[in-house]
Amino acid sequence: MDIERDIEIIKRGAVDLVNENELRNKLTKAKANKKPLRVKLGLDPTAPDLHLGHTVVLQKLKQFQELGHTAIFLIGDFTGMIGDPTGRIETRPALTKEELLVNAETYKKQVFKILDPEKTEVRFNSEWFEAMNAADMIRLCAQYTMARMMEREDFRNRYQSNQSISIHEFLYPLVQGYDSVALNADVELGGHDQIFNLFVGRDIQRSYGQESQVLVTVPLLEGTDGINKMSKSYGNYVGIDEPPDIMFGKLMSISDELMLKYYELLSDISLEELNELKKDINSGNVHPMDAKMSFAHEIIKRFHSQEAASKAEIDWKKAHRERGIPEERPRFQVQRPSGGSVWIPGLLKDHGILSSTSEGRRLIDDGAISITVISTEPLVKLKEESCYVENAKELTIKVGKKKFLTFDFID
Repeated sequence: MDIERDIEIIKRGAVDLVNENELRNKLTKAKANKKPLRVKLGLDPTAPDLHLGHTVVLQKLKQFQELGHTAIFLIGDFTGMIGDPTGRIETRPALTKEELLVNAETYKKQVFKILDPEKTEVRFNSEWFEAMNAADMIRLCAQYTMARMMEREDFRNRYQSNQSISIHEFLYPLVQGYDSVALNADVELGGHDQIFNLFVGRDIQRSYGQESQVLVTVPLLEGTDGINKMSKSYGNYVGIDEPPDIMFGKLMSISDELMLKYYELLSDISLEELNELKKDINSGNVHPMDAKMSFAHEIIKRFHSQEAASKAEIDWKKAHRERGIPEERPRFQVQRPSGGSVWIPGLLKDHGILSSTSEGRRLIDDGAISITVISTEPLVKLKEESCYVENAKELTIKVGKKKFLTFDFID
């Protein structure tokens, strides 16, 4: 029964489990031999900062860790130089090893806000790939066929649309698979978009005489817009190193439906507590805003501190109570224009709020658009005659009587 309970926890929020019977057998053997499973998660340090979308799979690794298994956090300093082609319509620009190592140090600091550093095995895949010679790499490439590689949807689509595919991109799934051989992984975790690469790992392990790893994938987390996957490029992300007040505001802006998905994938509350929360929200015993506030508090406490979470909550309540701003409102993250000045009519037109900039100027002249500066740099200027705001970090704009929108500006 303990094993069935473990499987229930592992399946929480998962998309793929390949396969459950294999996992049950591995868990049974691990318990009988008192030898924990080796659970692998690899991330390429291609960017310096992590956001909540990255932490979904880290949360799954933490669950395995809390069940007593060995968490292996693999930093792909070698695979990062190749560049993961998953979902790409063009070849990813290569990063230097120096750039990757700088990002890797940041990753290590950030992931230990989730994982227990004393119970985590941190590895770099350059350990074994830099020791490989040309014959070793040829032997690895001989384990897979081009026909199998072209089963990948992104490779197939690029080929059919005459988009270039560099030869080195075919190496990525193979070297990721070999990572599992080098680490003798029992389980590999990844996002659902990584499922092809993870299956390659199963095949490569068998080719090298190992038992195939079990695969567990998690969904791609939608960003604060509730539509696109969380990404800096979409401006819908919550960075785990962002200031607490910014994090709190972003998390309070998500929809009620998305909030429950965030709870399932990111919260530390138990399955029983999660099911009870869903019942209480459906019955009206718990207001969604209160549940959202509790979630935001939990996340900020994890990545900052209890004190920071409490202050962010108090400040958020005060700001909204004093200004009459509704909790549920669209929130956008945009690049701060050069010079720091934001032209409000253009901002609203670019985000589809107004049909033209002239409409924006007219509404501002008529007093139908008002602007609230919630958090700013030391100097903020509102030039109503020219419809510009300068030096703002966060703006909430009221259009008409009831429509509120918030814009966070990043440099």
